[in-house]
Amino acid sequence: MNPAPKNLFAFPRYRPDVGGEHAAPFLPMSRAEMDALGWDSCDVILVTGDAYIDHPSFGMALIGRLLEQQGFRVGIISQPDWQSADDFRALGRPNLYFGITAGNMDSMVNRYTADRKIRSEDAYTPDGDPNKRPDRAVVVYAQRAREAFPEVNVVIGSIEASLRRIAHYDYWSDKVKRSVLPDSKADLLLFGNAERAIVDLTHRLAAGESIKAIRDLRGTAFMTPSHWLPDEDWSEIQSIKIDTPGKIEPHTNPYEMVPEASATGGAKCSTGGETKTEASADDVVKAQAIRIMSREERQAMLRSKHNKTVIRLPSFDAVKDDPVMYAHASRVFHLEANPGNAKALSQAHGDRDVWINPPPLPLAMDEMDGVYDRSYARAPHPSYGKARIPAWEMIRFSVNIMRGCFGGCTFCSITEHEGRIIQSRSEPSILREIEEIRDKTKGFTGTISDLGGPTANMYRLACKDKKIEESCRRLSCVYPSICSNLNTDHSKLISLYRKARAIPGVKKILISSGLRYDLAVRSPEYVKELVTHHVGGLLKIAPEHTETNTLSKMMKPGIGTYDAFKAMFEKYSKEAGKEQYLIPYFIAAHPGTTDEDMVNLALWLKKNNFKLDQVQTFMPTPMALATTMYHTRKNPLKKISADSEVVETARSGKIRKFHKALLRYHAPENYDVVKEGLLRMGRGDLIGSSERHLIPSRAPLVANLVNAGVVPVKRGAAPKLNTFGKHSANRIAAKSPAATKPSGSTLSYNSAKSKKVPAKPNVGRSGRK
Repeated sequence: MNPAPKNLFAFPRYRPDVGGEHAAPFLPMSRAEMDALGWDSCDVILVTGDAYIDHPSFGMALIGRLLEQQGFRVGIISQPDWQSADDFRALGRPNLYFGITAGNMDSMVNRYTADRKIRSEDAYTPDGDPNKRPDRAVVVYAQRAREAFPEVNVVIGSIEASLRRIAHYDYWSDKVKRSVLPDSKADLLLFGNAERAIVDLTHRLAAGESIKAIRDLRGTAFMTPSHWLPDEDWSEIQSIKIDTPGKIEPHTNPYEMVPEASATGGAKCSTGGETKTEASADDVVKAQAIRIMSREERQAMLRSKHNKTVIRLPSFDAVKDDPVMYAHASRVFHLEANPGNAKALSQAHGDRDVWINPPPLPLAMDEMDGVYDRSYARAPHPSYGKARIPAWEMIRFSVNIMRGCFGGCTFCSITEHEGRIIQSRSEPSILREIEEIRDKTKGFTGTISDLGGPTANMYRLACKDKKIEESCRRLSCVYPSICSNLNTDHSKLISLYRKARAIPGVKKILISSGLRYDLAVRSPEYVKELVTHHVGGLLKIAPEHTETNTLSKMMKPGIGTYDAFKAMFEKYSKEAGKEQYLIPYFIAAHPGTTDEDMVNLALWLKKNNFKLDQVQTFMPTPMALATTMYHTRKNPLKKISADSEVVETARSGKIRKFHKALLRYHAPENYDVVKEGLLRMGRGDLIGSSERHLIPSRAPLVANLVNAGVVPVKRGAAPKLNTFGKHSANRIAAKSPAATKPSGSTLSYNSAKSKKVPAKPNVGRSGRK
């Protein structure tokens, strides 16, 4: 077991006149604000690609307020002009370091769609301006900070740095890129939830330690000379010895007496017996004294050896040119993700190595409370005036109750960044924040938009045995089935819901984070509580697909689990006398998905009378397991070899467009794409006018589009009744009001009653499961 780390709040405050009762109204973004606080300099300056909103859902505010509590002067440079270093000098020279973050999202995911098109809006920018941050913001910001003050330490972090800490496939350039460390020229990279590392680092730098000497912090990565080791007690092991890539040989039958070539050149039987050969001098084992060790001594020796072993991953040059080695490196990387047993990793980049320490240890509940109980203003910085910041509108009345996810979905980045171990806040801390929203947040009308996090219903869930948790190597606690060691008791979450909605002034509490319904069905009482009190007419859940072939590559449960949850949802909705609907999410073109899989999904949607408005195409994000499948066509969930399972993947724009169109097979603008694709597949049997057909023989009439609201009707003018020619439906849809409506609005058909249901805006966080 790992030794207990020092509590986050056990450090003496660096400056007695900073933090606590001396907390700033907002962390300063200008010299004038620094002057008002009586500061001549900042100890730490955080540079971020997001607008500065002083709320714990925004990384720069959470880290900034935590460091302020530790007694450090912290300034914020938000969305600087990266064309020169001038904006990076706005607050002067930081005493300790620049902390660089791209923001709450990877800058490339933030700026580009799955089709590699620039998004029209940036949710983390005033008035949604899409041009306020550069591509690969961590690298650009770090270089500009170094240009502004060449001698100052540069520390990079956030999800962008986390997901790019080793060589990784970059979807937007369609290349394997090296770690962000050598490109940014940063002194240190902090990955994951970095509270422990950043507090320890900042105090040590303040005490005079050189950042070049700080090499023992969990959750950090840095550049080293080739084959560097911390001291002589350390050893290095090649990753191929742990999970050898190559041909998979079948195991020999141990009962079959077949001779094999032995390592010494003689023949040995598969039972282990060896034929007699003349032993050489090297084969003679010298007599040695044997010392009998106690069980405790053996375990201590093994732990010491384990904790001082680094796994060398294939080099950047090897993985960029060899898909098998890339998939192997990805597999080993994810197997070393449990902070309870992970080893250090290293990867050569030219004549230097990227060294990655084991992941950070999770925060205890009192530490989580301390992080979220700081003096947040719970508002955007006043400099933004009345500008609308979409992300703030989404989360201003929501509360984050936990972090992490043990689901392990291959397409999701939560595990790589936040880890698999759930870190939860205490009930009193959460209830206090709800009261603060009620009392301090402008515009509150009594509705809490979400109590959740990456997953709505993993609050306080954990392995039943800490020792088992720390030794576990599973990639998911719930796939292919829910682990017998996992506690799935939802009673603490039910208690929280009941106490939260009893707070005076709170009229309604909605649950908008992604619900893990395979866990929910284990607790009918939870489902009843959720459906009776916390669904605002619609509940969004994410089956992601219906076909086993695709679901196995996602590490998601079968559609039967969705059916079981749906039955419970409808039962408890009826008992509560409420008309409520499930809105399912699905992903098109996920690795492993064939054309036939997508057609079967479309047929399932038609059978259940779902007509989706919001759909998404798989986007390969750095370091995700599904991204490895997309890039290499190999399955890292299994042993990798040149002839191991091939994962067929929709890579061409034409196929990806077809898969996406199938999710909205009913939409007139998708008719041509779906028809062409079906004919190409030889599935013309699905084109016709009966119930068994997916699309009609002819394109929809203009009148049908008018009735569907896709084409507006001018007063006094009758709609034309001719059918569309090729591509005309797309042109009309692009010009229609429906094409520009907010992405949060939804039109769906309930499977039971075929009734149109307008959905509420998406007010939850983006980490849905």
